[in-house]
Amino acid sequence: MSLPPAGDAKVDPAAFVLANTALEYPPLVPEIRLHLASEVVPLWQATEAELTEQGLPPPYWAFAWAGGQALARYLLDHPETVAGKRALDFAAGSGLQGIAAALAGAASVEAAEIDAFAAAAIRLNAALNDVEITVTERDLIGSKDEPWDVVLAGDVCYERPMAEKVWDWLRTLASGGTLVLLGDPGRSYLPKSGLERVIAYAVKTSRELEDSDVRNAVVWRVVQAGDRD
Repeated sequence: MSLPPAGDAKVDPAAFVLANTALEYPPLVPEIRLHLASEVVPLWQATEAELTEQGLPPPYWAFAWAGGQALARYLLDHPETVAGKRALDFAAGSGLQGIAAALAGAASVEAAEIDAFAAAAIRLNAALNDVEITVTERDLIGSKDEPWDVVLAGDVCYERPMAEKVWDWLRTLASGGTLVLLGDPGRSYLPKSGLERVIAYAVKTSRELEDSDVRNAVVWRVVQAGDRD
């Protein structure tokens, strides 16, 4: 397994995912298997500068982040949340939440990722777990009147501009009657209001990723504007 040579403009996303990941089971969701970076593959050690030099985006899709694991665990333990419903896995990363929704009986699952490598990883991971997921690379932030009953968003509050932009949209969706669930392990830009705590999980993680061996990840429900503010 190796990263592509610098300047290679013809990297095939699916081939890259297959060549630079190993099959892993997220600690909190052992029912699901994913193509992930681990200590045994070079992608784990690659720095952002090295990836930029090679024309590659940061591989957020290659890790099962704590917030996403919490959301996936909740869906598998409470399948009635999505059973028979249309679900969106927003900023899906590896597709973990969407896969969990499909396994829990969602009528349909759409996964949104603007990174072509993430989109490829989601397709591969869906096939690996024998579920059907529609992948879109459209930027959905601000979209209205979409046919979703449930929107899942894991670990989206790590940067202020992203968190603020996403939050306004998620709050609008919730106010329109969509069930919006947010998985978060205490990111810096998690909103201070407009959230209702659903459940929390202790998620085993890597100190290289999270500066801790365990993160307390919470599943939040985004409430309608004016409710519990």
